[in-house]
Amino acid sequence: MMLVKNKKTLTLMRIAAFIVTIMSIYFFAPWQFALYYLQPLPATIKEQTQEAIEQGVDGIIVYIHIQGQQPESFANGWHNRDQKIPAYATALFKIGSIRKLYDASALTKLASAGLIDVDKTLADYLPSLIGRIENADKITLRMMVKHRSGIPNYTDTDHFDWSITYPDPLALVLDTPADFSPNADYGYSNTNYLLLRKIMSNVLGYDHNQFIKNEILTPLGLTNTFESVNEINLALLMSGYYVGYENDFKALDQGYVATAQDVGDFIVALNNGTFFSEQEQALYASLYKYEHTGWVLGYSSIARYYKDIDTVVVQFINTNGNDTVLLTEIIYNRIIDILTAQQ
Repeated sequence: MMLVKNKKTLTLMRIAAFIVTIMSIYFFAPWQFALYYLQPLPATIKEQTQEAIEQGVDGIIVYIHIQGQQPESFANGWHNRDQKIPAYATALFKIGSIRKLYDASALTKLASAGLIDVDKTLADYLPSLIGRIENADKITLRMMVKHRSGIPNYTDTDHFDWSITYPDPLALVLDTPADFSPNADYGYSNTNYLLLRKIMSNVLGYDHNQFIKNEILTPLGLTNTFESVNEINLALLMSGYYVGYENDFKALDQGYVATAQDVGDFIVALNNGTFFSEQEQALYASLYKYEHTGWVLGYSSIARYYKDIDTVVVQFINTNGNDTVLLTEIIYNRIIDILTAQQ
């Protein structure tokens, strides 16, 4: 696979991640998480998935692709706890913000083809937003891709509710002050990508999701990736749960769904240098990252590539709420530590 970061940088990043995890556990985590983090590692990934269930998550899927080896998949817990259906590795799952990697890739291809200029402004492409989004005439698409626009995140607004499907979530941030001046800071905002999707669809003259299917999913053979729960048999979608609630949130339309293998194969392609042309690769590298996490109601996901062990690891957990964001990271980091020890 292509070297995205050199080994020294990767080592420093791994150390930094370890320090952040330790500090987070010390200051924020329940003591049981701190004690769990410090427990000896199990010998196998299968045992680690069982430990995850014992820590309180309902179900887990793990997909591992070590370069040069056959991919492996693991599943534990419940696919549907009410119907007592065991988790299985080929289930569909809501991937949340991991879809931003697909969006950034599509934008890269459109820009490289000369159909979009990432250094033009939001106002250039959506002039109706002048006066409705502060600094629309100064915010470039490049800033939006990199979360440096200052546009407020609609999922952080007081009136946003994860259990509601909004016909136009952009309305939640119109006519509100910017978080900061364009390119003056970093602020993760789902609104950036909501707007980028609108721009891509407008430029194409058809739904950008169709472009992603035509130019990314189909060429890569990703036949188990879908833009909505409305495109699938819901029985194949892993149920999603929130701590303290009995509800199964699977029926909510919250964006892309995919199997762990499809996500893993996409991460492999994104990192190995074969997915983009040389021109596209250079542009993408200047715009966005090569890994992501995802969170929607009932679903937490992580997809990353590790150069030092030449491995892609995707983790799906169908329980969130309370302190489970930290728990899912601890489980994931323990999986990486097991894989590293096995090298």
